[in-house]
Amino acid sequence: MDRPSWAPVDVDLDRPSVARVYDYYLGGSHNFAADRAFGEQVLSVMPAVAALARSNRAFLRRAVRELARQGIRQFLDLGSGIPTVGNVHEVIADAGIDDARVVYVDHDPVAVAHSRAILADTPGTAVVAGDLRDPAEVLAQPLVQDVVDFSRPVAFLLVAVLHFVPDELRPADIVAGYAAAGVPGSHVVLSHAGLDRPLTPAEEDAYQMYRKSPTPLILRSKDEVAALLGDLTLLEPGVVATHAWRPDGDEEPPAEGNAIGSAAVARKD
Repeated sequence: MDRPSWAPVDVDLDRPSVARVYDYYLGGSHNFAADRAFGEQVLSVMPAVAALARSNRAFLRRAVRELARQGIRQFLDLGSGIPTVGNVHEVIADAGIDDARVVYVDHDPVAVAHSRAILADTPGTAVVAGDLRDPAEVLAQPLVQDVVDFSRPVAFLLVAVLHFVPDELRPADIVAGYAAAGVPGSHVVLSHAGLDRPLTPAEEDAYQMYRKSPTPLILRSKDEVAALLGDLTLLEPGVVATHAWRPDGDEEPPAEGNAIGSAAVARKD
């Protein structure tokens, strides 16, 4: 295949990337043949995955819109992937807000390079290469410090990423590390794969594909997701199925039995 000019030469484009597979599920164009092939393998056993990805993106839109309505103007999107198809800066622009700042953070070199190309002429945005699993390292990045004023509330977005962090890396401590950097009035926005029932055979097949991928997936129940948020104060309606967090009527809920993720927004008091 022809290598795009923005793709780093040392990145193997024949190896699927979680960020680019997700972009494929969303109907985006920022993915490669290996990403599409992996995505199609998953979709062949569980076609609902694409709808679930769109439901997750709709949750991101609703959460960002709600926090912007409350006056939050700083968003740190951790494990952001490729910022296309309804991402944070687009939601804010659609709300008519022109003084917000958004920092996208990802460790995938292709996602970072592509994000920088996409956002080169977008004011109020920045892209940082960093591993969300190390809050201290991410928060210390000069560009993060330049763009985000940590004396004012910040929204830390951990959307569809912590299910790639195993228990031994203490995901609750990761959440706490970011929350500790925010002043009162800061928020954590979180969504996560998992469910409170046994997997169906199709779900088990899709799950095993991700378990064997370069970025294995970890499923967690709603109670386990709530525990990740520690002593932060949950906004209503708490930890719920992703599509059920303050639905606005402009999306179809997943078919019965297909709600395999949960979401929540929590505030630091």
